Amino acid sequence: MLTLTIDCGGSSIKAAVLDSAGTLRSQPMSVSTPYPLSTDLFVKTLIDLANQLPKADRATIGIPGMIRHGVVINTPHYITKSGPRTNVVDHLIKQWHGFDAKARLEKGLGISALVLNDAQVHGAGVVAGSGLEVVFTFGTGLGYALFDGGELAPHLELSQAPVRFQQTYDTYIGEAERKKLGDSIWSRRVKKLIEGLRPVFVWDRVYLGGGNARRIKPEIVSKLGDDVVIVPNSAALVGGVRAWQLIEN
Repeated sequence: MLTLTIDCGGSSIKAAVLDSAGTLRSQPMSVSTPYPLSTDLFVKTLIDLANQLPKADRATIGIPGMIRHGVVINTPHYITKSGPRTNVVDHLIKQWHGFDAKARLEKGLGISALVLNDAQVHGAGVVAGSGLEVVFTFGTGLGYALFDGGELAPHLELSQAPVRFQQTYDTYIGEAERKKLGDSIWSRRVKKLIEGLRPVFVWDRVYLGGGNARRIKPEIVSKLGDDVVIVPNSAALVGGVRAWQLIEN
């Protein structure tokens, strides 16, 4: 059983084919996320990537935003003119709201597809499957997923919750803010985020992933606590295989 895993981000879209053990059967492919991104262009981009990889039996697609049962309720980046933090385009809001990504991608790819929030796919690749496990991914914005005893909980857009003044978690901890502040000050914000949310979730373990997790300063990592684990960004691809196992169980 080969799984096509596609990790859709605000700046790039990455794809690979893995076997049932999570071993890569091809070198991952990556393209810059095209903007403005209509739903038709999104599907075409994913099909073009898939056509450059070995034929798979099923697909897992992680998309930023609120995804319910394979349908996009909203997505923060793909409704913009030129990418994250640029102007929102009205007709793209209408296109993406209620977009049945699962149905369109199954038809376009010709295989069964599992469509989840991108942080949920990432989390599927790292959770131990016991206790309450939280996943935060640091990239363009903040990704979030929750697992209880290995079972995937319904997705919440924690990234859109207000933090301070007019900032949401997305803008407080996202890539644009990291670039403005520098890694040292940004890392201290990550620590504040963990300390602030620990009593809210009372998790057994929290995983920090995404492309920017590696930028958290070592002196901050050492202060985060034994319940915090830094995980590689490659988990997003492995998670594409394991997500099916979690859903099926």
